Amino acid sequence: ALSVPWLLVLLPLRLLLALLGADELRQSMIWLDLIPAAIALASVSTSRGARWEIVTFSLAGEESNQLHRAEATRNSLKSAKPRETGVLRVVQITDPHLGPWQPIHRLRDRIEKLIDLDPDLVLITGDLLTMEGAGSPGALARSLAPLRRLPGQCFAIFGNHDHEWPAEVRSALESAGVCLLDDAEALVETPAGPVQLVGADWRGKSRSEQIPALLENCPRRAGHARILLLHDPAAFDHVPANDVDLVLSGHTHGGQVGLISLGIDWTVLSKTRWPDNGLFVRGRSRLYVHRGTGFYGFPLRIGVPGEASRLDIHLATEDGI
Repeated sequence: ALSVPWLLVLLPLRLLLALLGADELRQSMIWLDLIPAAIALASVSTSRGARWEIVTFSLAGEESNQLHRAEATRNSLKSAKPRETGVLRVVQITDPHLGPWQPIHRLRDRIEKLIDLDPDLVLITGDLLTMEGAGSPGALARSLAPLRRLPGQCFAIFGNHDHEWPAEVRSALESAGVCLLDDAEALVETPAGPVQLVGADWRGKSRSEQIPALLENCPRRAGHARILLLHDPAAFDHVPANDVDLVLSGHTHGGQVGLISLGIDWTVLSKTRWPDNGLFVRGRSRLYVHRGTGFYGFPLRIGVPGEASRLDIHLATEDGI
């Protein structure tokens, strides 16, 4: 995709050199044609594995009438700070797509390492399986087994692919001690303070009615940080203004193809209706879109590495905690 515009950029220069008769100089520029291929190779090589990092942001501060990207600090695990008062530690697991490209041992090992980051909560935002992975009964349960180490701290919602094999996903979550929030809420005490979790089931249609109704049926709890688990970040449009403190989503795979691994904040989903990855703000609500670790359809990440992170969230609610 990059090669066509790049060649168009070079074309005027080559025409000018041809008109000037500078054939030798024009021939010496052939190596410039390789730049798109070099960028693509670098993007693939730097996005093969997930990035392990600490992502830090606050639920207080910046407000905006329009959805736009907000600031989150990303640091290596080595720079992780000791536990701070009022900071909620969350491990988000999203879109592993257990199957041919995400075997049991890889997902299980990643979950083991994520648990070692000492989270207060593990929040799963959907697409645990793919259609291909659903043909191995018990595989997902074996992958999620490490979550038994954190009883009462693990919660999940369904993504669109989980509805292809719902009984298998429900059984696996139950065996791992994970609470499925199927258009439901849970109140959790954490070291950072009380948290209200609201989980929205995946709906391909009628989300404009589903999400406001769900939040109305699960009203804000005084003194609680209010977090909504919502698989598709595009559905954030249907969250009433300032009704939640934070929405956690996945679904986009971070854009899957882009230039993030090269330090350029661009993906193929930039400027589309999908917030692609990272932190966004609208009003007093925050939206965090996790890049996930798997993929579906196109079996490769190009320039968009997977994400294996701990979110360190400085809590702030309407009640001041």
